[in-house]
Amino acid sequence: MSLEWLASAVLAATGLSVFGRFEEKTPLWRRPSTWAFYFGITGALSRWPGRPWTFLWIFGLPGIGLLFHVWWCTKHGIDPLTAEPKDRYYELRGWAGP
Repeated sequence: MSLEWLASAVLAATGLSVFGRFEEKTPLWRRPSTWAFYFGITGALSRWPGRPWTFLWIFGLPGIGLLFHVWWCTKHGIDPLTAEPKDRYYELRGWAGP
C-alpha cells in the first residue's frame, strides 16, 4: 500500500505546485476537501479492490481530467497551458476579473 500512497502524494504535490496558480480564487475550504476526497478514495481502493484498481484511479483520474481540461479550454477559446485570456477564464469560472 505504501507504493500507492507515494504515487498519489507525488502526483498531488506536482499538481499543486504546477497548477495551483490557476486556483487562486477557489474558496479555501474547497482546496483541501478535493484532496481529502482523492486520498480517501485512494485508501479505500487500496484496501478493498486492490492495487490494479488503485493505480487506475491514481493515474486514470488525472488523465481523464487532462483530456477534459484541454477539450473544455479549447471549446471556450482559452489556452489550456496559460489560461489566457485571463478575463475570459475568470468569467467562465465565475470569478471577478483580475
